[in-house]
Amino acid sequence: MSREIIRTDQAPQAIGTYSQAVKVGQTVYLSGQIPLVPETMEMVEGDIEVQIRRVFDNLQAVARAAGGGLADVVKLNVFLTDLSHFPIVNQVMSEYFAEPYPARAAIGVAALPKDADVEMDAVMELS
Repeated sequence: MSREIIRTDQAPQAIGTYSQAVKVGQTVYLSGQIPLVPETMEMVEGDIEVQIRRVFDNLQAVARAAGGGLADVVKLNVFLTDLSHFPIVNQVMSEYFAEPYPARAAIGVAALPKDADVEMDAVMELS
């Protein structure tokens, strides 16, 4: 199968040696997104809820560039530097996703790029 590299200016550009997403067949692997503002490549200002929303907005932009949307996400990984923020992830996620929800993992980590408090990556299956 061929690989297609997904790029969009509506999400932060890669800050390392990776692509925003890679499509293989009907499966799209979305790279981790942190709360960077695409236009400035600076971290969004605000509390953890604002940061989580920015991450979902970034993932949504990449998903759209790949020809889908968050409704097509089948697996979501959430990385948090403070797992006490997990209830906020659930609250915000309920505004971006509808049932049936994707499979998900929540992982507590010591640190994330650019000192972010949250990062998420996803796998999307296009119909």
